[in-house]
Amino acid sequence: MAKKSRTPPPPRRNVQSPRTRSGGNRSPEDRRRWQILIGTAALGFLGLAVVIALVAFRGGSGGAREALEKAGCTLQTFPASASGQHVEQAPPRSRYNSFPPTSGPHNPTAAPFDVYDEPVEQYRLVHNMEHGGVAIQYGRGVPEAQVSELVAWYREHPNGLVVAPLTELGKTIALGAWNAEALQQGGQESSDGQGILAKCPRFRAGAFDAFVDAYAFKGPERFPEDALAPGS
Repeated sequence: MAKKSRTPPPPRRNVQSPRTRSGGNRSPEDRRRWQILIGTAALGFLGLAVVIALVAFRGGSGGAREALEKAGCTLQTFPASASGQHVEQAPPRSRYNSFPPTSGPHNPTAAPFDVYDEPVEQYRLVHNMEHGGVAIQYGRGVPEAQVSELVAWYREHPNGLVVAPLTELGKTIALGAWNAEALQQGGQESSDGQGILAKCPRFRAGAFDAFVDAYAFKGPERFPEDALAPGS
């Protein structure tokens, strides 16, 4: 019986092992390069966030200055001092670096937040400002109609505000606040913040709103807004 011839099997193909991506086996130099790039990007984002925060913060006080100047007011800042320093006797005017004062030694008891018909002792009002209040005082020469507008404006949002006459101001209305933000001035930094003083020739609701929005409730011993309600 004739034997069948067997067909020889086809030659075997060389099977290559699967290729791996080169990224999975980065060299130490590549890894360091990526780490530097990621770190640089993170620092860039952090710097941008800081810039945005500073712009936002300065925008509040800058907007107040613009509104006040448009109303004919002047706005000054003074290095603050004597946070927490209580005195029983009213210091001489020379003890303060602004008039009306916006920081410095003060009476242990703040004046109740309200509208007054008589002047309030300045060293009591400084205590109000230390808690974040705003002292608004008007001179003898301010027309009665302006005073009435000022009082009506106060009634709408009275928290943290004191309104009182101050004869020495003449025809001027002064707004004072104590801002706890540190102030760098003349190469010296005041850790007690800064006093803010605006002087206006007339009452203008928009400008006064801007001052309160920018500087109220920021004293070095600040109280919550609700704690500075009328009578407190």
